[in-house]
Amino acid sequence: MRTNKDLYRIALTQIKGVGVMHARTLMQVIGDEEVIFKEDIRKLEAIPRISRRLINEIRDSEVLKKAEKELEFVENNKLRLFFFTDDDYPQRLTQCIDAPLLLYARGNADFNHRKTISVVGTRNSTRYGEDFCKELIEELSRRIPDVQIISGLAYGIDICAHRAALKHNLSTVAVLAHGLDRIYPQIHRQTAVEMLQQGALLTEFPSGTNPDKHNFVKRNRIVAGMADAVVVIESAEKGGSLTTADIANSYYREVFAIPGRIRDKMSTGCNRLISDNKAILFQSIDGFISHMGWEPDEKQSIPIQQELFPELSEEESVLFEKLNEKGAMHVNTLAIELNIPVSDLFMTLLELEVRNIVTSLPGGMYQLV
Repeated sequence: MRTNKDLYRIALTQIKGVGVMHARTLMQVIGDEEVIFKEDIRKLEAIPRISRRLINEIRDSEVLKKAEKELEFVENNKLRLFFFTDDDYPQRLTQCIDAPLLLYARGNADFNHRKTISVVGTRNSTRYGEDFCKELIEELSRRIPDVQIISGLAYGIDICAHRAALKHNLSTVAVLAHGLDRIYPQIHRQTAVEMLQQGALLTEFPSGTNPDKHNFVKRNRIVAGMADAVVVIESAEKGGSLTTADIANSYYREVFAIPGRIRDKMSTGCNRLISDNKAILFQSIDGFISHMGWEPDEKQSIPIQQELFPELSEEESVLFEKLNEKGAMHVNTLAIELNIPVSDLFMTLLELEVRNIVTSLPGGMYQLV
């Protein structure tokens, strides 16, 4: 259904020169998408980092015309829109300072899946890499049947991961570097269509956007930010997968790399990630599951009386209850379920560690003492 909110949210992303930070500032100060386009110029000028040039761009009548056309495309193709203030916006992305303002999606995937893995790698994959990718996802489907697989629909490891996920009935999401009016590469169109029933296609780019080189770098930050862990299967010395790994590290995501023989060109990048301590050596599915804290808890949890810690603040009490209910949890999962930024959560966890209420475990896991 057409709404003014949708129109003005799209328009906000169409303003020339207004990036993520400018738009967030406008929303924080003004608080309403439509009002941004109708606000008094003097009030706009008083907002930090909003120059007169940007104000002129906001007032450009072409912005709303372009947004109207895009909204028509959204409606005609039954796309879903996710604005960064929406409850169903991918919550893992809200922890990333440069997360997109608006996402376009086609399909039925839940973008707040409890367990998510981004599988990335070279477009020039070898038999070794593709076999490993298939075996990894097959094993994940048996051990963690609710896991979601994220990748970029590109040649090589990306498409191998999507197809393996479909084969084993896992939810899979393709993050695209272009608008949803096309599929690139075209040869992967059939796989993309199949994914609409068992996942989704996701992009921050409006229709008409070409898959230009710089868009793939922007795409990679979404691939990294939406996951609990990024697994790099094969990469040459340089490549988009290494960029994704670097971004994932900056987002405090777990990064794993598959080692290869030192003379194999497509293993150079992974081997270097491991040697530079930018990725964890992927040795086995058991080790991966253990590191992520995704092992099924077969022990019956013993309730702990909160009255033992009467000095807990409201934020600490909520965290305490969650760990008491779930047992050991990864910091990213805690942040999502409690809707707390990771930086704030770290401070609360540190305070509880000092008081010997919470203890940290390897791999970003935390549990009650």
